[in-house]
Amino acid sequence: MKSTALTKIHEALGAKMVPFAGYLMPVSYEGVTIEHETVRESVGLFDVSHMGEFLIEGPKALELIQEVSSNDAAKLNIGRAQYSCLPNESGGIVDDLIIYRVKEETYLLVVNASNIKKDWEHISKYNQKHQAVMRNISESFSLLAIQGPKAVEAMQALSSVILKDIKFYHFVVGDFAGIPNVIISATGYTGSGGFEIYCKNEEVEQIWNKVLEAGAAFGIKPIGLAARDTLRLEMGYCLYGNDIDDTTSPLEAGLGWITKFSKNFVNSKALEKEKEQPLVKKLVGFELDDRGIPRKDYKIVAEDGKVIGRVTSGTMSPSLNKGIGLGYVNGEMAIPDTKIFIQIRKKQIPATIVKLPFYKK
Repeated sequence: MKSTALTKIHEALGAKMVPFAGYLMPVSYEGVTIEHETVRESVGLFDVSHMGEFLIEGPKALELIQEVSSNDAAKLNIGRAQYSCLPNESGGIVDDLIIYRVKEETYLLVVNASNIKKDWEHISKYNQKHQAVMRNISESFSLLAIQGPKAVEAMQALSSVILKDIKFYHFVVGDFAGIPNVIISATGYTGSGGFEIYCKNEEVEQIWNKVLEAGAAFGIKPIGLAARDTLRLEMGYCLYGNDIDDTTSPLEAGLGWITKFSKNFVNSKALEKEKEQPLVKKLVGFELDDRGIPRKDYKIVAEDGKVIGRVTSGTMSPSLNKGIGLGYVNGEMAIPDTKIFIQIRKKQIPATIVKLPFYKK
């Protein structure tokens, strides 16, 4: 089991530690609801250093990225980031990721912890043709997420960079918490605003401590992975391994907006054909009409009792105080306001398909 550079700090703070994607990670400190509300209302600090980072460099870097990713990375200027996915050859998704253009011929790819090896091998296979310079820097870099509506105000004292001027999905390489040349990125997985900070492992403890110090007056708390999951689910953000995987197409998953057919990429011709036909299944959001908590792999049932899909993610929403979930249903059923049922043990709990996100600011 790997540790992040902050594992001992999490343990000293009393975090409940669990194995996650090969790492020992803090799942919660005070409890999911308190931590969730902290991020929605003020500011929270996450250690997400288990994520993977690849540097792709050289004159052929963009060519490689354009072939393996679904979004159009040619539109990235230096200082811009882009959400994308890596399609596989059989219609599914190898991983979802964020692509940063750091310099003219340098890109940073941030991938899911559980997929680091798989992604590296997949991209390397296509790089045999392009011969871009690839470096896996996952083991030497840390990632902190400072999330919440008070993040800008709470953190401004730590940087000479004007944080409010960093637009969504833009980033700056600058000083932060006394460390020069860190990536300050206006991205996150919570839907409540804030930043993600990329730094070297030997720098992260200083940054973590100074962030908690600067945020103390704003009620900052360390936040675990359990609240990260409820926060992302309220926004309808996909989780790899649950809502998307090697068998789900980006179009079925509602990721058509990051699937650009203005260029050729892995399996693009087949995906373009798929786009022209009605989708066999689609990812939808639903809210329970009665009490209950939907969980992964519960059956989704139509009013006539026929099984029409399965739940991929579910929770009790702390913000809405009701059961919410994502799941795939037959394409013709994927319409907002459609009444469905979730099979929870021996009961069928009524639910309604809704437009995402669940949480409206």
